[in-house]
Amino acid sequence: MATPLTDQEKRKQISIRGIVGVENVAELKKGFNRHLHFTLVKDRNIATPRDYYFALAHTVRDHLVGRWIRTQQFYYEVDPKRVYYLSLEFYMGRTLQNTMINLGLQNACDEAIYQLGLDMEELEEMEEDAGLGNGGLGRLAACFLDSMATLGLAAYGYGIRYEYGIFNQKIRDGWQVPASYFQSFTLLTLFCGLFWENGRVVLAMPYDTPIPGYMNNTVNTMRLWSARAPNDFNLKDFNVGDYIQAVLDRNLAENISRVLYPNDNFFEGKELRLKQEYFVVAATLQDIIRRFKTTKKGVPGRTSFKSFPDKVAIQLNDTHPAMAIPELMRIFLDIEKIDWDTAWDLTTRTFAYTNHTVLPEALERWPVQLMEKLLPRHLQIIYQINQAHLDNIVALYPNDMDKLRKMSLIEEDGGKRVNMAHLCIVGSHAVNGVAEIHSNIIKTQVFRNFSELEPNKFQNKTNGITPRRWLLLCNPGLAELIAEAIGEDYVRDLDELQKLNDLVNDGTFIRDVSKVKQDNKVKFAQYLEKEYPVKINPASMFDVHVKRIHEYKRQLLNCLHIITMYNRIKMNPTAPFVPRTVIIGGKAAPGYHMAKMIIKLITSVADVVNNDPVVGNKLKVIFLENYRVSLAEKVIPATDLSEQISTAGTEASGTGNMKFMLNGALTIGTMDGANVEMAEEAGEENLFIFGMRVEDVAEMDKKGYDAMAYYKKIPELKQVMDQITSGFFSPKNPELFKDLTEMLFKYDRFKVFADFEAYVKCQEKVSKLYKVTFALQHLCKVFICLLLLFLIKKLLYISPFSICTVSNSLM
Repeated sequence: MATPLTDQEKRKQISIRGIVGVENVAELKKGFNRHLHFTLVKDRNIATPRDYYFALAHTVRDHLVGRWIRTQQFYYEVDPKRVYYLSLEFYMGRTLQNTMINLGLQNACDEAIYQLGLDMEELEEMEEDAGLGNGGLGRLAACFLDSMATLGLAAYGYGIRYEYGIFNQKIRDGWQVPASYFQSFTLLTLFCGLFWENGRVVLAMPYDTPIPGYMNNTVNTMRLWSARAPNDFNLKDFNVGDYIQAVLDRNLAENISRVLYPNDNFFEGKELRLKQEYFVVAATLQDIIRRFKTTKKGVPGRTSFKSFPDKVAIQLNDTHPAMAIPELMRIFLDIEKIDWDTAWDLTTRTFAYTNHTVLPEALERWPVQLMEKLLPRHLQIIYQINQAHLDNIVALYPNDMDKLRKMSLIEEDGGKRVNMAHLCIVGSHAVNGVAEIHSNIIKTQVFRNFSELEPNKFQNKTNGITPRRWLLLCNPGLAELIAEAIGEDYVRDLDELQKLNDLVNDGTFIRDVSKVKQDNKVKFAQYLEKEYPVKINPASMFDVHVKRIHEYKRQLLNCLHIITMYNRIKMNPTAPFVPRTVIIGGKAAPGYHMAKMIIKLITSVADVVNNDPVVGNKLKVIFLENYRVSLAEKVIPATDLSEQISTAGTEASGTGNMKFMLNGALTIGTMDGANVEMAEEAGEENLFIFGMRVEDVAEMDKKGYDAMAYYKKIPELKQVMDQITSGFFSPKNPELFKDLTEMLFKYDRFKVFADFEAYVKCQEKVSKLYKVTFALQHLCKVFICLLLLFLIKKLLYISPFSICTVSNSLM
């Protein structure tokens, strides 16, 4: 099979990345050499690839800074309503290539680097992923920033500049081991804010990252705060000779922004985490109010806050920044001397809240004792908010103590705790879920009492992704193919993709789509063979399941199917079998024992399958080490089948499902999260849907889930579980997976066995369709005509801010 074009070679053909002009290339080469010599103080004799990467990054930034400054000047002059997106996670990934695409410099930079005798892909690979997030929540925040800049909205992202981000995952002997952590780097430092912790002053140092919109000259800002101790030592300690203690006190202050908490969908309740949450909102609100009060030169600054909600919209990305509500109240009450009723009206009109999960263990509930120790004034304000809220409940529902207890901001079962989701609901004017099914669940189940009280407050805003990164950047072949067929306007006006309906029966176009997919598979297979001691068959079906490792995401169900396929091959080696390469990847939270055991089981199964000569190249299993944004950009364009198999009612939305579909993969999944809307839009017959629906899960919960009954009823399931239990995949330690098997039999909340049979049968349909060449073309038609159109139309969703649109063009 011919070697596919490199991304650099593909980009030379792609018009949507910017037309190359001789003067542009010459200017870029001149800038590159200037930075290599004068910024990095290197010449070509001693410069390393890393030096060349930084020279290129500085050159691209030169083209960014002017637009950045002009954007902020424009906002200053026009004074639009500003959107502030508060999130403790921003999973940005790499930024260099994305910036080149959005500025229209990609082709010119490619040509300049080529003329300099360097390899652009090698330089791009030098960049570390900015891993300031755990998974979907942080990645959603990053996509929002790109989309808001592309729409020309006056938007800002605020978070924490963790010194150590998400850990780099290593697999050693099949076990996950955290090898190191992503370390932040400085882009631009501006000024300091103040934050008090235990009577000590902590400085909040902002680091700004430019967020360019796509080809519109808009460059917005992501501001991340870093905790710093004041420059002066604790003189009392220093004067009595305790120099070491004075230094340690500085470290205590700076620990606040030291590390990202690695747990996803799990609430730990650690003191440092609460400090982080207050730190980011305290610094951010000072900055927001400073900007609100600042007006154009010669015009008196604002002294009244009556227009605050008309100029400021703050979106809370889950409950992590919920302390912004009592903090803004504290500022209004204690500093600005506004009366309570006015302050509360301003506050609720300013905030909106996005809920990301219905899992009980993920909902934040801070102990009152801890909050009283760290934030006593804020606890007083929360108590007062709660009292007014409960007075309203009593007036509406007299003598209903159960409702009063369920709707209180303060929980008293098992110790007093502040329910942060309740605080967000009461303190916001809008509450949204992130997929239709999720929004319905929070309205009818999780927060039913609140929804009944204020039904208009609850909304749905299905998550989305940015097509710049998840199509133009990661799949240039497909991006160009679409551009050739319908023009380039679709990158900004996604309704243009409706024109693809005219190509349903265009055999040439369908073949070209198939070729792009196969080229991507060959390239990714080459990558895998470099990284893993496994020979990959590029003609096999690439069956991919990549996301955080969690019981509800049911990587275990996938693993049981792998073993089932293995058993079928062993039972009848000569029987027809559609070759598969099953690729699973994701990180487990370091304290999540069951998730780490799931990884160990997958890698143990892979060792057996990949080394069995009877299996050969019919079935291969790869566990992708250190799954991250840049690795997603490699695997997603090469995927044939996307696994979205969470238990119905547990996945809030999912955005990986959209990224895979956008790149031509079909989905096998349950009716959960955004899968539901994908199926409704494209037709359920065009997805591989299986398993229980939400109502089926609810009914089973009422009756009781009997795992043993499924084990006894389904012979293949019994065989698989007997193999795991007997130590077939862990012969040196037969009891190794006892915790996993006991969980599956005795207390599996996510009902793996209940969906096993339906899942296996659905996978048989996948194999049957894949092996027919015509069917493969049919899949491409389905993808082009229905799914791509649906998904991209939803990509530029903006959450329920009350926003003021500004000009897309900044001259």
